Amino acid sequence: MNRQPYADSREVIVAGAIEPVVRELRFVEVADYIAFIRLEHFACLSDIVDSAAELFFLPGMLRLGHGGEAHVDWSGQPRIVLDLELRPPGITVYFQLTLTEHEASVVVNYVSFEQPDEDPSRNTALLQAAIERARIRKPEKVR
Repeated sequence: MNRQPYADSREVIVAGAIEPVVRELRFVEVADYIAFIRLEHFACLSDIVDSAAELFFLPGMLRLGHGGEAHVDWSGQPRIVLDLELRPPGITVYFQLTLTEHEASVVVNYVSFEQPDEDPSRNTALLQAAIERARIRKPEKVR
């Protein structure tokens, strides 16, 4: 798949947005991810993603896409890859989240805008703003 222009800057935005969700996803044992993926129990993976995301985003904002991959062998550390969709209003970001023992990374595969601007940098700014609007914020403390 050819990478879209501006994918790098959009990956930074997506990675920053889902960082707290990734922390929640790490509470699940890697063996559970491996089992769900190998047995094709994607509804269980979807529930895990939904539960982690509901703490930080509006409903339906982050969800499991087409499944995932478990890379496990006798000589290395497991690597879990989840196909995810980030869906702020008017935008869909298709990306993969890779989880390893010490790292997490995001690869944006495609970004779809319902009403794209001709300037890709404006679309990137639109993505950032839409994600911010879809976050669940704690009420400000009254002084």
